[in-house]
Amino acid sequence: VSGDRIADVLETDPVIKDPAAPKVLNGQFKGEIEFRNVSFRYPGADADVLHDITFTAHPGETTAFIGSTGSGKSTIVNLIPRFYDVTDGKILVDGIDIREVTQHSLRDKIGYVPQKGTLFSGTVESNLRYAEENASEEAIREALDIAQATEFVFANPDGVKAEIAQKGTNVSGGQRQRLSIARALVKKPPIYIFDDTFSALDFRTDAALRRALHEKTGDSTLLVVTQRVSTVKNAEQIIVLDEGRVVGKGTHHELMENCETYQEIALSQLSMEELS
Repeated sequence: VSGDRIADVLETDPVIKDPAAPKVLNGQFKGEIEFRNVSFRYPGADADVLHDITFTAHPGETTAFIGSTGSGKSTIVNLIPRFYDVTDGKILVDGIDIREVTQHSLRDKIGYVPQKGTLFSGTVESNLRYAEENASEEAIREALDIAQATEFVFANPDGVKAEIAQKGTNVSGGQRQRLSIARALVKKPPIYIFDDTFSALDFRTDAALRRALHEKTGDSTLLVVTQRVSTVKNAEQIIVLDEGRVVGKGTHHELMENCETYQEIALSQLSMEELS
């Protein structure tokens, strides 16, 4: 990359800015997230991709987002760490508009795992410590256990000291994803965002991981983006999206009764026996 290009980037005025007098996310932070009439369009676009989105995600519960490709699932969760700012409406954490706090303090409360997690050159342990440099060995081991990564990590005689190549090219896609999940877990944040994170996992690993997450992250707010009904079936709240609009909201059983879009997705993936 040329020096001129680096200079251009450094001089670019950031679109997302911190407030002049930021509010403080206090020590009693719970992690409740509220979307209040949120609409959004990407910079330079002609039309909104999200329309009047309203919901509340509660601590100790899983809120899952499901819908076809392009329905707006990932866009919603990308607004929470302020990768973009809303066009209309507001997003609140514990009742505070996220534009009224610093980006650092907001993101410090979030463990975010994208669809394709990135690993860095180093060891398993150093990759996990990117999230929390002072993490204890016990915290690292617990994170690996929850992420269903313990078995393959310790199958290598070097264990957590095993080398990881740049971008994790020396481990499989599923292993890379589980290590990315473990990295978020080491941080023990009050909010977790899993953006289609489980798609690289087989169904058995997916189920075991979600069960462990439910048991070990009980007080946190979990946000899960997926296209798999099996991943969302046990969520306390499922939000069904279609073309950037909420077309259903409720539990699996409620949506099977009253949401045609959810019924179509569910019936295309699972048998009636599995859906019961």
